[in-house]
Amino acid sequence: MMHDADNFYHTWPGTMNTMKARSPETARAFGQFFQAIMKDGQLSVREKELIALGIALTMRCEPCIYAHVEKCIKAGASSEQIIEAAGVGVMMQGGPAYTYVPVVVAAIEHFERGASN
Repeated sequence: MMHDADNFYHTWPGTMNTMKARSPETARAFGQFFQAIMKDGQLSVREKELIALGIALTMRCEPCIYAHVEKCIKAGASSEQIIEAAGVGVMMQGGPAYTYVPVVVAAIEHFERGASN
């Protein structure tokens, strides 16, 4: 199973812009909800993004994994912390989550190569 992080990060902004144009109310509502939750509080943004990544992995949502790896990195998480959060997801969900860890690795490697969206 090959995961193309470079293609995802290249095409995702356009994909989301198309969705936002077709469903602006949904995009606006979700964006407001996301911004209200994913800010520093009792948990830091980094901690919240690591949690979101673990959930994304257990839900086997490849776009979510890619998005939250990027957000983890932007929030200051190290590659090691990201992989550890993925490990927690595997522990909670088992084999199906384990098969998605390569998506996490592909996303990390995308940013380690210095690639951008």
